[in-house]
Amino acid sequence: MMKLYWKKAAALMLALSMVAAMAACGSNDASSSSSSSQSSQSSSAVESTSESSTGESSSQESSSEGESAPAGETSELAQKYADAITAARDDEMNEVMPIQTTLDAEKDAYLIELLGFGPDDVEAAAISVSMINVKAYGVAVVKPAEGHEDVVKAGLEGFVEYQKKSFEQYLADQYEVAKAARVETLEDGTMILVMCEDQDTVYDGIVSALNG
Repeated sequence: MMKLYWKKAAALMLALSMVAAMAACGSNDASSSSSSSQSSQSSSAVESTSESSTGESSSQESSSEGESAPAGETSELAQKYADAITAARDDEMNEVMPIQTTLDAEKDAYLIELLGFGPDDVEAAAISVSMINVKAYGVAVVKPAEGHEDVVKAGLEGFVEYQKKSFEQYLADQYEVAKAARVETLEDGTMILVMCEDQDTVYDGIVSALNG
């Protein structure tokens, strides 16, 4: 009887030991799973933060690059030239003769042909010319691109010759304006064309504004 009792007690203790072992194992698995999950979440958070930082950095770089003037927009130097022309002319001429500060190979094909140089030939330019043959008029301040000085100078002088020939036979007063036109090169390489009435005053006004 006592022997049977100890057998049952031993079996019960063995069973309890197995249950305890299984419970401990389950706890370790859960702890391991939880740690793994937390590690995975932490890793994901780090990656997400890294990607976010990279994205913000790229965005900031793109924004910084976007601050540069896109092609087709007026550069700071071209605006300075335009302001100089505006300062040298009266209100009436500023109103009726607009100033162009960009050259587009397609949109400005006629003007480019008229002047003899295009966007690749200039670093910056401000141009105001008459596009119809009723008035000899042209005022321009141009900084040639490096190596294109001869092209720009020949273009400005060619424009003057074209205007002289256009008015020589039928509008004597406009012919005289074209004949008195000035094409000058400043010390820094900037070229100035002035073909208008009272050209010397306008020229001096442009130079003064550029140096001011």
